Amino acid sequence: MSAISVREFSYNPSAVFARVEQGEAVQVTRHGKVIAILLPGSGAASRYADLVAQGKIRLKAASTSDLDGFPRYELPAGAPDPLELLLAERDEGDR
Repeated sequence: MSAISVREFSYNPSAVFARVEQGEAVQVTRHGKVIAILLPGSGAASRYADLVAQGKIRLKAASTSDLDGFPRYELPAGAPDPLELLLAERDEGDR
C-alpha cells in the first residue's frame, strides 16, 4: 500500500483515483498520520474494504491484486459467516 500526502492528493486527485482503479490501495496522510485509505470498489479488495475502514485489518501489500490469490469458498445457504464468527471470538478475547 502506498502513501501520499493530502497536498500531493489535492494536486492531482484524478491520477490517484486512476491508481486505485488499477487495484492499488492508497493511504492519504496529513503530517505523517493516515487520515484516509482509498481502496478499489470492486475485485478482491472490496471484500476487505469494510474491515480496513473499521481498523480491524491492515493491508500490507503494495497492491491489492495479490488478494486474488486467496481461495474463495461458497458456503451453504444459512451457514454462519466464518469471518463474523472469527471477529466475534476476537472481540471476546479482548475483554
